[in-house]
Amino acid sequence: MKLTAARQQLLLALADTFIPSLPAETPAAEFWQRAGSAGLRLELLEAAIEAQPTALQQQFAQLLALLDSPLLGLSWGGPPRRFVALPPAQREKLLQRWAQSPLPPLRQGFQALRKLLTFLFYADSTPAAPNPAWAATGYPGPLSGSEALADTPRPLPTLQPAQDVTYSCEVLVIGSGAGGGVVAGELAAAGHDVLVLEKGPYCHGCDFTQREAEMIGQLYDARGTLGTTDGGVTLLAGSCLGGGTTVNWAGAFRTPDYVLQEWAQEHEAPHFTQASFQASLDAVTAALHVNTDYARHNGQNQALLEGSARLGQPTRLIPRNELGLDESEQHFRGLGYSTFGDQYGVKQGTLNTYLKTAAQHGARLLPNTQVTHLTRQAGRATGAEAWHTAADGRRVRVTVQARRVVVAGGAIQTPALLLRSGLRHPHLGLHLHLHPTVAVTGIYPAPVEPWYGPSMSVVNDACTRLGGSNFGAKIETPPAHLGLMAMTLPWTSGAAHKRLMLQAAHLGSFIVLTRDRDGGRVRVDGQGQPLISYRLSPFDRASMLAGVRAAAEIHAAAGAHTVLLPHGTLPTLRVEQGRIQNLAVLDGLPGLNWAPNRFTLYSAHQMSTCRMGGRRADHPTSPTGETYELRGLYVADGSAFPACSGVNPMLTIMALAHHTAQHLKADLAADGRSLTQRAPDMAESRR
Repeated sequence: MKLTAARQQLLLALADTFIPSLPAETPAAEFWQRAGSAGLRLELLEAAIEAQPTALQQQFAQLLALLDSPLLGLSWGGPPRRFVALPPAQREKLLQRWAQSPLPPLRQGFQALRKLLTFLFYADSTPAAPNPAWAATGYPGPLSGSEALADTPRPLPTLQPAQDVTYSCEVLVIGSGAGGGVVAGELAAAGHDVLVLEKGPYCHGCDFTQREAEMIGQLYDARGTLGTTDGGVTLLAGSCLGGGTTVNWAGAFRTPDYVLQEWAQEHEAPHFTQASFQASLDAVTAALHVNTDYARHNGQNQALLEGSARLGQPTRLIPRNELGLDESEQHFRGLGYSTFGDQYGVKQGTLNTYLKTAAQHGARLLPNTQVTHLTRQAGRATGAEAWHTAADGRRVRVTVQARRVVVAGGAIQTPALLLRSGLRHPHLGLHLHLHPTVAVTGIYPAPVEPWYGPSMSVVNDACTRLGGSNFGAKIETPPAHLGLMAMTLPWTSGAAHKRLMLQAAHLGSFIVLTRDRDGGRVRVDGQGQPLISYRLSPFDRASMLAGVRAAAEIHAAAGAHTVLLPHGTLPTLRVEQGRIQNLAVLDGLPGLNWAPNRFTLYSAHQMSTCRMGGRRADHPTSPTGETYELRGLYVADGSAFPACSGVNPMLTIMALAHHTAQHLKADLAADGRSLTQRAPDMAESRR
């Protein structure tokens, strides 16, 4: 969707309403007076909109058309005027009314505009122009500052086709993250001819600029704007070489035994409780150098540790996949930026482990390549068709012929690819689990500086298994940078939001990561793009709210004087000497309206849309990783989880991919023996 001059004027007016120019309330006069349109790069807005499926772009165009019509007054009980014709006070009143509207499309429109415009105002920068909001809020921006980073050679060679091309290989791997990277490394090391196609770019070292808007736009699916069709959940999914392992928070949790037992029993997948899967967990744990040897916690994790201890609740250190980490201030601070890629090379994602192994054993890597569909013949997968975007922007058609195909594009893109390739298993795309997540934020007297240090190093499991069930919520900490904070904090008015953002250095957030029992769905539109449906069920909402209450109490015990609860009405707790003074607000949380877009829900973990199990009727993927519907087609990512993992899933995905790779090796070996056995017969028949 292109931004016409009228649409540009409208979006600039909306930006000035979400982030208004106001009289100075503090010495930060420039911050108060700077409006949202100042420095807003409309090309970034346009790119974010165009990253959406066609249907969502059309919805956004309809939203802008309403805002540019005199009929707008009917949506909020105001005068019959276009948005740009309203005085500033009425513009703000309209947005406040939309935020609480009983009409879902108006709430969805409010949230879409709020997230886009506040994120760009606080996150965007260029090397020549640091964001003016940073100094006032205490945010340092990129740690490298104005100094150019050393442009070190890229360790992974990549293909660079300049014209339409056909490749042949034994194994085609689609995706290079926790699943695809492991399969590629395992099979290449075993002597197989492997080709890896990756939709996103290859970034290394100095490419990871630590500039928030740039890196999220470059390294995440849909430029960081992936979401459900109703706008109720924002999804963060890596889309670059190394996938989620390049941009995740480095938490390397082993799969809980009770989850493995559930998967084995309820989904007839006994390997999850057998020695072979534990061996795969051990193998990937060793390859990633998983450890708890980091020197210290950041402010958020220290608060989680101390607040939990004061309440008598145990915590655990989170194992992290890092190597070569020292006690320097550069490494400590730099860990907080690794969700934008790791400049320092300490994170042991697939870029630094399995993809290196794959390349060393002859695997070919082709980034910037979007697979359109798989090819098949006689009930067997035979390869894929794709488009590669060259460095100069030209599109090059890529055809791949393969003996085996492994799809590892993540739990959103994998089912979308299978569906647009003609697979029709009735459960394909169903059972989507998201670890739906909300943030509970404390305001502390002393600076927390949440953007520094390991994003997550402490976990509280007090609510993990509620009521004797396998469901509940973990309390962890997220990466905290100015744009992400602006998106996450509820907006009740322009002035209130600015006051909160000025306190950014004193904000500490805990996330409530819910193990959801009830799932959503991935479908495809007419162009084959994924459409994501998900509604938080009453059961899962109860788990989430139990975690919210626990997180609020921990903030209070840790010394926060104010706690912001995750609802659009911004319920706020006052704390004195570690005790919440207005408990009625906390008690009243379940009685609030938790419909979509009345609160901000996020997911960094997508799972189970091609779930693995022993029953063909309701599991698209078999326990070996091969799909029931198409021989020679394997799934090796979080979409193959039988159900939600309940922990940050990287290590589980890698172990499952490692386990699947062993089946693939056996499958290819059997195929080779079969060809060898058939050769004499074929020779005899030619005589």
